[in-house]
Amino acid sequence: MMARRFRLKAFLVMLALAFAVPIVAPAPAAAQSSESYSPDEIVKAGGNFFGEVSGGLAKAVEHAVSQYGLPNGYILGEQGGGALIAGVRYGRGTLYTKNAGQHPVYFQGPSIGWDFGGDGSRVMMLVYNLPSVSAIYDRFVGVNGSAYLVGGVGMTVLSRGNIYVVPMVSGIGARLGISAGYLKFTDHQTWNPF
Repeated sequence: MMARRFRLKAFLVMLALAFAVPIVAPAPAAAQSSESYSPDEIVKAGGNFFGEVSGGLAKAVEHAVSQYGLPNGYILGEQGGGALIAGVRYGRGTLYTKNAGQHPVYFQGPSIGWDFGGDGSRVMMLVYNLPSVSAIYDRFVGVNGSAYLVGGVGMTVLSRGNIYVVPMVSGIGARLGISAGYLKFTDHQTWNPF
């Protein structure tokens, strides 16, 4: 029984590593540019959107800014998903940028790993190094871990090239596990997660 658990854990680690993209954090920005959002602007927008969990959101934003610098965009939206080994996630929201305005965005994607349960959540995604709005409409890869029964704020990192998307979620549900997968962002709704 112990050998089987060890093999399962080793398999999951290898699976996560196989799907993981090496995430090298960009250096934190020394000064805020006119196209970047300050931590106060992000916390205010997220606090208005999330409501009660703004204390946890402030800590998550502080951590993201210390690791990745100031984002030049963010997405506010909702998502839902579920998994039983293989999983899927669907969501929609609005991309906010200082230089290009607001744009609708939809996201969906598959995952695989040791992941069980379902959830529905509000999500704020910080977007780093976005050269244009059209650059968000692609696949972003990452590893996700979750362990909750009711609520809280969680954070993951997705990347494609030099563009980073840092989703911060707050929701309800029961979810436990670790999985590797991607999110595909589109400008229209689709049920195809691939």
